[in-house]
Amino acid sequence: MKNPVTTMLNRAAQFAPFAALSGYEESVRETERLTDRRIEPDEAVIAELNDKLQYLYLTRSSPPHVTITYFVKDPRKDGGSYETISCTIKNIDAVFAYVVMDDGSLVPIKDICAIEM
Repeated sequence: MKNPVTTMLNRAAQFAPFAALSGYEESVRETERLTDRRIEPDEAVIAELNDKLQYLYLTRSSPPHVTITYFVKDPRKDGGSYETISCTIKNIDAVFAYVVMDDGSLVPIKDICAIEM
């Protein structure tokens, strides 16, 4: 039985570049990606945040527009990033410890580091 004739294009495709180490490039990119370290607030900052959250809870019938900075843990490596959101607070869920924004997003109270009104 004779082998079928292979065209030059198909022969060249056999020797095309390939990834000898699958996932290596992604691993290098992930290692290069920087994350921030979470900064634990001191007692004075915690007291100030609690006062602002209490005020926002009491004024939830006509809530002011606020800017909240909070820490978001990175799902793949240690650390994370600080994000800032500007919106109106819809509710403060004391049971599950979340601030509910008017767009439906949730911010864990323990991750808030600043509130500006």
